[in-house]
Amino acid sequence: MQDFLDQDIKFLPGVGPKRAELLNRELNIYTFRDLLYYFPYKYVDRTRFYTIREISPDFPMVQIRGTFVNFSMAGKGNSRRLIGLFSDGTGVLEVVWFRGLKWITQSIKPGKEYVLFGKPTLFAGKLNLVHPEIEDSAVRENQVNTALQAFYSTTEKLKENFLSSRAILKLLNSLIRLASGKITETLPLWLVEKYRLMPLYDALVQIHFPENADQLARARYRLKFEELFYIQLNILLQKNLRSKRKNGFVFSSVGEFFNTFYHRHLPFELTGAQKRVLKEIRKDLGSGFQMNRLLQGDVGSGKTLVALMSMLLAIDNGYQACLMAPTEILANQHYKTLCRFLGDMPVNIELLTGSTKPAVRKRIHQNLRNGTLHILVGTHALIEESVQFSNLGLVIIDEQHRFGVAQRARLWEKNIQPPHVLVMTATPIPRTLAMTLYGDLDISVIDEFPPGRLPVKTIHLRDSARLRLFGFLKKEIEKGRQVFVVYPLISESEKMDYKDLEDGYESFVRAFPPPRYSVACIHGRMKSEEKEETMQYFARGQIHILIATTVIEVGMDVPNASVMVIESAERFGLSQLHQLRGRVGRGSEQSYCILVTRDDLAEDALKRIEIMTRTSNGFEIAEEDLRLRGPGDLEGTRQSGIPFELKIADLAQDGKLLQYVRDIALEILKEDPLLDQPRHQLLKAGIRAQNKNRAYWGGIS
Repeated sequence: MQDFLDQDIKFLPGVGPKRAELLNRELNIYTFRDLLYYFPYKYVDRTRFYTIREISPDFPMVQIRGTFVNFSMAGKGNSRRLIGLFSDGTGVLEVVWFRGLKWITQSIKPGKEYVLFGKPTLFAGKLNLVHPEIEDSAVRENQVNTALQAFYSTTEKLKENFLSSRAILKLLNSLIRLASGKITETLPLWLVEKYRLMPLYDALVQIHFPENADQLARARYRLKFEELFYIQLNILLQKNLRSKRKNGFVFSSVGEFFNTFYHRHLPFELTGAQKRVLKEIRKDLGSGFQMNRLLQGDVGSGKTLVALMSMLLAIDNGYQACLMAPTEILANQHYKTLCRFLGDMPVNIELLTGSTKPAVRKRIHQNLRNGTLHILVGTHALIEESVQFSNLGLVIIDEQHRFGVAQRARLWEKNIQPPHVLVMTATPIPRTLAMTLYGDLDISVIDEFPPGRLPVKTIHLRDSARLRLFGFLKKEIEKGRQVFVVYPLISESEKMDYKDLEDGYESFVRAFPPPRYSVACIHGRMKSEEKEETMQYFARGQIHILIATTVIEVGMDVPNASVMVIESAERFGLSQLHQLRGRVGRGSEQSYCILVTRDDLAEDALKRIEIMTRTSNGFEIAEEDLRLRGPGDLEGTRQSGIPFELKIADLAQDGKLLQYVRDIALEILKEDPLLDQPRHQLLKAGIRAQNKNRAYWGGIS
């Protein structure tokens, strides 16, 4: 039997096929449930009625009760308008409409009592309301009792078809009445009582039609609790299920490859953080369970070295390893770095990207299948059908948020028995987001930098200080240093008022003329060979200033580059600014990141710039980014196919609640790890419902 809430939205009175199609397309509302869980974005107090005599144009929004005296038309052509004189016995004001005139004249009757709600304004010395909300006073008395009126996000397309916020509220009024007695509780009664939660139906009524602020707060708490609780319970249950399956390759020995590298080729002494992380990885690899670990570490913290030593453990135990990166630039960088680390060690390592020549590709495929190729580094090319491993034991994915869930899955499906998986990110993840996105993975953090590195100094300059900037860059170049300059756009844009690379390149060539200075540019429209050649010149020190777009955000490792200039820095988010800053400071010399912005900055942009100049701690920056922008806009979460959509909870604001419900979920699973007890069957059903359309990062085995 179909659940009442799973009915098609077109069957709700007042909707029908045409409106249903609009709700589907514009708001992703397909069922009664979707509408019921389409929550308001704000509330306005509707308890207070004003008299016309006491209101003034300074008031934000007012509600008045009265009758229309008469209607008249004014103006011609586009300025044609309908004016209604509205009286409440204390005075008269004009109500003005510029559209929907026919509907108003046919529907609104003089002498009948109405309630108006809108913003008072003054025009030609007269008080008026323009396009206010209008309710029949008698109909209003019949609606669900509410003190605070909910407002819903809508679109121009919906408004054109008379589906305003007010219209959505009316649909919800019908639905709430129909749903009475038909909404079943989604949390066990014992849990609702133990944590003093509002019953589900009451919470859904109060979230849309709150009686008062206290009832609204209780409703919000109940719905946030449930949303975050089920996400955490699901994540932790997946982790429990995976831990029951002893299906991981056992890397039992630390052999010749690992030991030779550690004793003869290690480029510098490992930091305490690297040692700790390696210990965690080695424990996973020898446990008999499949490793699913997230490795977090700021740019330059030494993740690649940890990845290589993990791959050497795989080779020591007779397995192959691969490292997948999101771009050719980064894949090339990893390949070169690994080759440099390995030196003359007898490790067969190859690079496979879209640019790999057919003859080389053929050799790689052959050596992969016969097992003589130990490590394969590459891009999306690694997941092609033709790439077949002999015995893939370890998969490492760098900047994993840039790959879709399905892309990653195709890589670990290369073996019948799933390989160990280590996913890496240089984008620090706030604790609340990590618990939600990656709660079913084990998390390792490298929070130290290799010795001898100085923190990058971050400076904010306005456009008006450009001559000062050029003077500073010349001094750095005279010291033998090199400079990155990053622009948000390649070409000038009519829609966005930001600096662009093409214009910037010309201005830098004028300020740094050849032959004394060498200026080059690199961007996404260039061919791979051109980009590679330019980067080689820059890496060899033959280019003083490299003008670029964010194509260099990851993958460029030039220790001699000491300055990162970010033009129109207000255009970038905190996470991206931090990534770009990580391109410098890789040598032993003092490095600088210069954020160049327009002279007049919006408040939110100024906040981002101030945070960047105040701290270089990636995790602090990530927390600030979450607070300022919310999880949906964070680097990596949109493009990676975030595995859930929060309807009401806010990870930036609800961190304490998230930790609280996680502890409750842990307590339940400690008692009943697979939710097999009768009292937990409703929870199991809730997770099944949640998993219909979701995929989890760690659920890969």
